[in-house]
This record gives sequence, C-alpha cells and structure tokens, in this order.
Amino acid sequence: MIYLDHAATTPVPREVADAMYQVLAGEFGNPSSQYPMGLEMKKQVERWRETVAAALGCSGAELRFTSCGTEGDNWAIAAACWQNRHGGRHVVTTAVEHSAVLESCKWLERQGFTVTYIAPDAAGEIPAERVLEAVRPDTVLVSVMLVNNELGTVYPVAEIARGLRERNPKALLHTDAVQGFLKIPLEAKGLGADFITISAHKIGGPKGIGALYIGPRVRNPKPLLAGGSQEGGLRAGTEATAQIAGFAKAVELRTADLPEATARMADVKAYAREALSAVPDLELIGAGGAPHILAASLRGWPSQNIVNDLGAQDICISAGSACHQGKPSHVVAALGLPKRTAAGVIRLSFGPETTREDIDACVQALRRHHDSRMPML
Repeated sequence: MIYLDHAATTPVPREVADAMYQVLAGEFGNPSSQYPMGLEMKKQVERWRETVAAALGCSGAELRFTSCGTEGDNWAIAAACWQNRHGGRHVVTTAVEHSAVLESCKWLERQGFTVTYIAPDAAGEIPAERVLEAVRPDTVLVSVMLVNNELGTVYPVAEIARGLRERNPKALLHTDAVQGFLKIPLEAKGLGADFITISAHKIGGPKGIGALYIGPRVRNPKPLLAGGSQEGGLRAGTEATAQIAGFAKAVELRTADLPEATARMADVKAYAREALSAVPDLELIGAGGAPHILAASLRGWPSQNIVNDLGAQDICISAGSACHQGKPSHVVAALGLPKRTAAGVIRLSFGPETTREDIDACVQALRRHHDSRMPML
C-alpha cells in the first residue's frame, strides 16, 4: 500500500504502540488513586505532559490534555466567549477553518453572536490585515488556523496576534495548530495565541488524545467538563493514560530528527509538484507553505472517483478533509474556483517516510485514470 493521506491520520510506530501497551498491561493505575501505583501514574502523566509541552514551547502547567483536536477547538472557543461575555458578542474567523471551528461558530450564531468569516483568495491565502480589519470593539475572539488541512496554506497567526493586541487588547486569539505541530516551526510564546490546539494522531501518535495550550491572558478558564479535579480542575474524567503515553512517545520520536524529517517531507512535496506536471489536465491549487500537504485538481474528473480508483490500486489519497466523508469541501468552495477545477480537487499529504517512488506510483495511477475515463464535467 502507498499511503499519501498523512493529513487525515498517520501510521503509529511500534515504539508508540509498545509505550501504550506497557501502560495498558502493566502500569494501569488511576492517577487519582492515592496508593503507590496511582501516585506513580500521576507522576508519569506529568512527565508526559512536560514532554508534549516542551515540543510546543510552553510549560506543562499551560497544557491540558483533551480527547482530540475537535474537543480542543470547541473548548477554546467556548472559554474565550465566556471570559469576554461582558465585552461583546462578535467573533472573527475564516471561511476555511476546520469544521470543528466552523460548526462551533454556527452554534454561537444560534445563540445570538455575530461571526465574520474571512474568505481566502484563489490561492487560499489570507493576509493578516484582512483579519484585523474585521476586528471590532465588541470582538471577543479571533480564531485562525495555523496550517490549512486541505491546502497546506500557512496563515500569519503571529502577525495577527501582534495586530490584535493593538486593535482590541481584550479579544482572545485561538489557533487550530493540528496540522502545524511538528510540521512547521511553532513556539507557543513566540506565536502569541491565547489558545493552541494540537492532536497526537497527526504526528504518529494514537487517535483519541490531543492537547490545548491555555495562555496567561486566559483568566480562570471555563472548565470543559464538570466533575473531578483532573487536568487542574478544567477537564474532569480519568486521564487516558495509555493515549497520553503514546502522545509523548510520538513527540519524542518526531523531535529526535525533526529538521531531517521536515526536510524529507519538503523534498517529496517539491518532487511531487514537478512530477504531477506529467498528468494531463492537472493543475496545482495554491502554494501551500507547509511541507506535507499538496492540493491539485484533475479538471473535469470528479475527485471522489479519482480517490476510489486509486484506492482500488492500494494508493491512498483524499478529496479533502477526512471529516467531509465524500461531501463537497467548504475549503474548495471558498476558493471560488471554476466548476470543473473545483470538482476535481484532490489532496496528497506526506510523512517523513514518504518516498519519491511513492509519488511516481501515484502519478502513473493518475495518468491511467485520466487516459482510461472521459471527464464527467
């Protein structure tokens, strides 16, 4: 199998699975229990927290574990609106956010909030000034993702953070960094966001575990779940110790050779951009500054048909975010592309282990798909 859908999820290395199994089978104590096994597990969770926090460039006290990126996004948005509940009911975001952000914003609209959605240009870019121009005195939250999960576009979050401090110092800034964490340079303090969402399964960790950075400007954040005192009293429920162990191990493995891994992905992406030029009627979509995501369109050939055909050949690509499950992508719609181009958009996404040979096989499969079928649009 040739796997070119690392933006959807990533393979779990044996070392990560072993770390999880050790906790499941032998170190299964509840971190809230007061006997030795529980107390030791509490220490382990805090060590793992420090490992993940160090990779994000923050302290362990600023990092809370969640079940996934979606949960982190929802929590950040709710907490920001709660903190600024007396200051206004306006939110600024983009039209190309992950569904976890967009659906949260739609829920806010049903509660009486006003949301401004900033559209990208045809290449997927959104300058910082366009976001800042939408900020008003009653803006309580700005939410802009760090790396777009379908296009690979890197958004100027640090620049937005600096401008927001001047334009509306009380407004909080959230960024969904799920596709940016350990893919592009990212340091929480330098980025300037008040909330940063990350997830384990995009970097070789298990599904079912993520984390939310909560910065110092967030005062007494609203708890996500009511109950026990876990996660500093902010997220009740017994900690998912095996998943946390896997998250930390995945971070260790990625950070051990991060510059080399990033360079390998960037090299494969550059090679893919050149190799795809051999496919008739194919055009690249956007520049996509992240090293691991490449969007393209086979004009006139419906993207889901392409995905199905290549899947039958054991080549895994996607027609956009896995969260859409075959439905038209709001990200592609926001680009305002011609109908034939929009219908044929596919996404290739890479990991450190992806090779040029994988790209060659994908290009040949795309050429066969083009040559054996008539366009449907």
